[in-house]
Amino acid sequence: MSRTFPAMAAVALTATAGLLASALPAGAAPTRFTPGAPGVGDPYFPDMGNGGYDVAHYDIGLKYDPATKGVQAVTSIKARATQNLSRFNLDFLGPLKISALRVNGAKAAYKRTGAQELEITPPKGLRANGTFTVTVAYSGVPQTINDPALGTSGWIPTADGAVMLNQPFGAATVYPVNDHPTDKATYTITLTAPKDLTTLANGDFAGKATRGGWTVSHWRMKQPMASELSMLAIGRYDVISGRTKDGVPNITATDQGLGISAANAQKFHQQTEDIQAFLQGNFGRYPFGSTGGIVAKAGVGYALETQGRPMYDLAHRPGSIPSPGLIAHELAHQWYGDSVTPERWADIWLNEGFATYSEWMLAEKQDGKSVQESFDEVYATPADAGLWKPKTADPGRDNIFHSTVYDRGAMTLHVLRKEIGEKDFARLIKQWPAVNRDGNVSTRDFIRFAEKLSGEQLDDLFQKWVYTSGKPSL
Repeated sequence: MSRTFPAMAAVALTATAGLLASALPAGAAPTRFTPGAPGVGDPYFPDMGNGGYDVAHYDIGLKYDPATKGVQAVTSIKARATQNLSRFNLDFLGPLKISALRVNGAKAAYKRTGAQELEITPPKGLRANGTFTVTVAYSGVPQTINDPALGTSGWIPTADGAVMLNQPFGAATVYPVNDHPTDKATYTITLTAPKDLTTLANGDFAGKATRGGWTVSHWRMKQPMASELSMLAIGRYDVISGRTKDGVPNITATDQGLGISAANAQKFHQQTEDIQAFLQGNFGRYPFGSTGGIVAKAGVGYALETQGRPMYDLAHRPGSIPSPGLIAHELAHQWYGDSVTPERWADIWLNEGFATYSEWMLAEKQDGKSVQESFDEVYATPADAGLWKPKTADPGRDNIFHSTVYDRGAMTLHVLRKEIGEKDFARLIKQWPAVNRDGNVSTRDFIRFAEKLSGEQLDDLFQKWVYTSGKPSL
């Protein structure tokens, strides 16, 4: 059945005081309400995220209209105040026009300010530890981000629809959000599009219905998810649904515009299951309720570990499916990066190092190329090459996708493996994602964890490999 967007009157901007008081007993001091911070303090992306509250859940209802290439949407956010809030911010970027905004069902004042701030002032202060709901109705054509250093993200139009890919900061182009990995939340996503188009998103498929020429699909991500890992795809896709041997729903889709044969589509589906099983044998139980992958013709030039269902752009390779190594890389992220997420973007090597190391592990299993051979191949890179210049655990804002984050990150893990031994390393790569499931971590957390598990002092190893630039000696 069709999604009905609630009718909400336009919201007028009103003045508010930072100090609000409710009825008080005689002699009691008034409660002080103050604004939430317009950022979370990540030095790489100071505009990302906001302070003063913690989001629990996003409910996104989005309707795509091919005639305008735009959307009509309502996003509802359930959150808990972490301070007495007089006002708070969401990240909301680009030309989307807000038609109504409510806090706890009441009209709230708002304004767009700064690089990406939606500043909201509720009719009365929000008390610390209390829960509240924000509902925003909006429409328009979302923005595509083309960052000179970090590439294309956000809302990406395709020949027959669009995809949403958000790393590191694209989510705010499509929905109002606390856009930083430290504020993970569960999601429900409802997508409406003409019945000849397929709609896909993160999470467990919760059914679809067609009425009046429009199809509505429902998706639920029941495990906490960072906004940079949210995803949707709208277009003409061939979809295969099944279950892994462990009973996990497996949904794969291939863009019809790529001309992928039915045999290759089935191969991609099976490889996703098989490689996930291999990774699970090393890393422990798969952390989400469903799996799969989407092969899209997006033209962004990368694959992304969107939670529960990675997205692979193969616009440059029509007819092809992702290589086993690429599948291993993105599926490994489901443990390392998605379930266990860095606190700051500087620590992204904790994602990419493990994912690259997973490629090496799969190559050893499938092709007989040992992990040591993969290590030696990369280590042979000349000392004056770019690989060795950034610091792995602090590469800089423009280098979060640099080869040092991937390759030197993987090499760090192999050096660690040789230092602590096979038994402890096998325990480490299984216990780290289990202990930190659904949480956020830092490089320091990882070092302490490895030292405690192995009983060894590892400061020198990590100082050389992740905190110092230049080619480390062996």
